[in-house]
Amino acid sequence: MQSQQILKTSSSSSRLQRLNLQNLEHRRLLTDLVWCCKLVFGLVIVNTKYFFEFSTVTQIRGHRYKLFKKSNSRNIRTTFFCERVINIWNKLPAETDFYSLIKFKRTITSTDFSDYLHRF
Repeated sequence: MQSQQILKTSSSSSRLQRLNLQNLEHRRLLTDLVWCCKLVFGLVIVNTKYFFEFSTVTQIRGHRYKLFKKSNSRNIRTTFFCERVINIWNKLPAETDFYSLIKFKRTITSTDFSDYLHRF
C-alpha cells in the first residue's frame, strides 16, 4: 500500500525508473525500428519501394542493410515514418543481428539510443 502512495506522488520519470520501464519516446523508437525491419525484410505484405530505397554504396561501415535518405525541402516530411527512422536505422551498430525478427528485437533492446532521444 505504501509503495502505491509513493508511485502516486512521484514524477512520471521517477515512476518509470522505479518500475524499470522505458519512456514513451524510447518505446516509439523501438517500434519504428521493428516496423522498419519488417518492411526491409518483407515480413509484411507492403511494397517496400514506397517507403525506402536501399543504399547503393558498397563501402560502408556498420551493417549492410543501409537505406538511402532522400533529400527533401519540406520540414514537415521529417516527421513521416519513412523519414524519421532512416538515420537511426543506418546508424545501428554492426553487431545488430538481422537473422530473425526476435533476434533483431533482442539486439535493439540492448542498444543505447540516448543520442536520439530528447531530454525533457
